[in-house]
Amino acid sequence: MKGIVDCNSFYCSCERLFQPHLDNKPVVVLSNNDGCIVSRSDEAKSLGVKMAGPYFLAKPLIEEHNVATFSSNYNLYGDLSWRVMETLKMILGEENVEVYSVDEAFIDLGENGENDWKQIGLQIRKTIEQWTGIMVSVGIAPTKVLSKVANHLAKKDKRAAECVVVLDAYEKIIAALQNTPVGEIWGVGRQYAKKLTDMHAVFTAYDLSQKSPEWAHRNLGGVVGIRLIKELRGEHANEMKDELKEKKMIATTRMFGRNVKSIIEIKEAIATYTAKAAEKLRRQYSAANTISIFVVAKGQNHNIDFRHGESIGTYTRLPIATSSTHELIKPAIELVDKIFVHGTIYKKAGVMLSGLVPDKTIQGNLFTEEKHNGKRLLMSAIDNVNFAMRDDVIKFATSGTKRNWKMRMEMRSPRYTSRWDELYKVS
Repeated sequence: MKGIVDCNSFYCSCERLFQPHLDNKPVVVLSNNDGCIVSRSDEAKSLGVKMAGPYFLAKPLIEEHNVATFSSNYNLYGDLSWRVMETLKMILGEENVEVYSVDEAFIDLGENGENDWKQIGLQIRKTIEQWTGIMVSVGIAPTKVLSKVANHLAKKDKRAAECVVVLDAYEKIIAALQNTPVGEIWGVGRQYAKKLTDMHAVFTAYDLSQKSPEWAHRNLGGVVGIRLIKELRGEHANEMKDELKEKKMIATTRMFGRNVKSIIEIKEAIATYTAKAAEKLRRQYSAANTISIFVVAKGQNHNIDFRHGESIGTYTRLPIATSSTHELIKPAIELVDKIFVHGTIYKKAGVMLSGLVPDKTIQGNLFTEEKHNGKRLLMSAIDNVNFAMRDDVIKFATSGTKRNWKMRMEMRSPRYTSRWDELYKVS
């Protein structure tokens, strides 16, 4: 049996954990730059606050009902996510847990038909809530896709299901599939759901499960569609995956806190994001031989359709792979001159490092003084200071000093678990 453990309104749950007076009250969390709503408590949903809707449109409703509103606090959410996943690994063993996202993990519960799966799910849920304070829902079924269906039902009616739904019998599986819209199936996106309902009269997960593998190959993306059909029928097609220890590409992207028109500010942002990406690169002991940058212009009808304008990017290959920040910043800001258009208003920028190789494979330069080949020690020292003191205490001058373009986080709560000066105080 497979299962999935999904944190309930995760970002909202993290905020409530340190502000218990918000329990059973409406809470929302905003995206980068306080732009859109990315997490809602059940109470906020019942008020009609829409997911992914622009904050300024929902603001009158939020203020009318005194909905607690927070900027995204990624330091807090990342730390609590780690605690939830580590708790799962302690309960079930690391080999039986596949971390799928910041708030979801698949679990392998074995094939013993004698087990009381409902009780196992309840025990997992109670242990996580007791050890971390984060509320979760658990779905258990023969396959990963069916476990997602079970989890969807568990979250749909939390009280009746006790946040745990088990599909361990044919009758239960059929009933669950018949009550699950096709758009709610894991692996079926919005476009595919519309195509399936409009062209093929497939409205529920049960309708889709009755289609043949040949039909799935033609209409659902080939092998991926065949696997989906098999999983809906209870046949294993998606096995547990090992956690990805090393990334093949590293990126840092951010929305600006205000409209940006100056090339100097764009270069400051690109330098800042390059430094962040380089730090991530060193954390996994890798080096990059390709650096890409992009900028996103403000759309002409941004206030109507809420879409970004055109994205323009370029890249360059480095003569030697490196993880040194200054060796990455220089070519990155030189690329800005190639894509910057005077008079254009920009809303976002980003840096991507690719062509990653282990940094141990990089040879020193025979014709360079030894002190210049010891850059890893310098970078490690800078990383250690910045990690201990936070907020980029040591930074390169090209990153700027004022950074008035930085992303807005006007309603961010304290980083309770990762900053000494912001620790939660108990009186």
